[in-house]
Amino acid sequence: MMNLPSLRHLWHLRALHDQGHFGRAAEACHVTQSTLSASIKELEGVLETTLVDRSKRRVVFTPVGIETVERARKIVKEVEDLVGFTTASREPLSGTLRMGTIPTIGPFLLPRVLPSLRQAYSRLRLYLVEDLTERLIQSLHRGELDVVLLALPYDCGAVETVTLFEDPFVVGLPREHLLAKETHVKPERLWHEDLLLLKDGHCLRDHALAACRLADRRLTEGFEATSLTTLVQMVDNGLGTTLLPSLAVDAGLLLGTNVVTRPLFADEPARKIGLVWRRATGRRSEFRLLAKELAERAKMKSKTAPRL
Repeated sequence: MMNLPSLRHLWHLRALHDQGHFGRAAEACHVTQSTLSASIKELEGVLETTLVDRSKRRVVFTPVGIETVERARKIVKEVEDLVGFTTASREPLSGTLRMGTIPTIGPFLLPRVLPSLRQAYSRLRLYLVEDLTERLIQSLHRGELDVVLLALPYDCGAVETVTLFEDPFVVGLPREHLLAKETHVKPERLWHEDLLLLKDGHCLRDHALAACRLADRRLTEGFEATSLTTLVQMVDNGLGTTLLPSLAVDAGLLLGTNVVTRPLFADEPARKIGLVWRRATGRRSEFRLLAKELAERAKMKSKTAPRL
């Protein structure tokens, strides 16, 4: 009979790779460092190969070790999905769920939807991770996240997607700007403006450029921010104009500023807010329920100052 590694072995191996340090990996697994080290050694014995080069002062995985980690990661995730599936079959949206979200959605949507979601599903343990879309999708495919709340369109690879709602863009302007006199703003009116956008890496930047039909990104170089709050402050100081998602404006992003908004009159004036998960997951029905619950709660109007 073939000698097989245990799930504990694979879990310890994954932790060591993620932490890059025996002590931190042991702490993450709630075991002693000697226990974790012995577990890795046992795994090497079972597989009859060296996974970690112990001749180095730092943790260095061998080529076989790196490939083994990736395979182990998939196996552990499949087992976790199995447990999640059986748990959800008994009681939907209970247990642990790890959600990634981007900075232009999470702070503005989640405070509106999570309190009632937690009240309806009291046994749900929702862990949140905020990051840029690219890194969140990488974490999703590595099995570190279960679902990702993001803005579409975006190439996410082998995922299933549910669109929750559309989030229209509005033009953010200093109150005294000439365009503030308009009832709506056409994209071509922004072509010669100092259009302030988020830095590269934020998908909101790409969606805003697409909405304005601005193919030449050089027009926006030198006018970049790392957050919507900073972007609004730059506009408030008269440095230019911008495009803002209605979701953030409705959540009170402009409170305390002299920035006003006008609707964008364009062919595709909105981004889509969606929930994605790995196509191969065994928790599809549970994630679809989550998407339905989020979409329904997102319809609730937040108490914000009226747009001027």
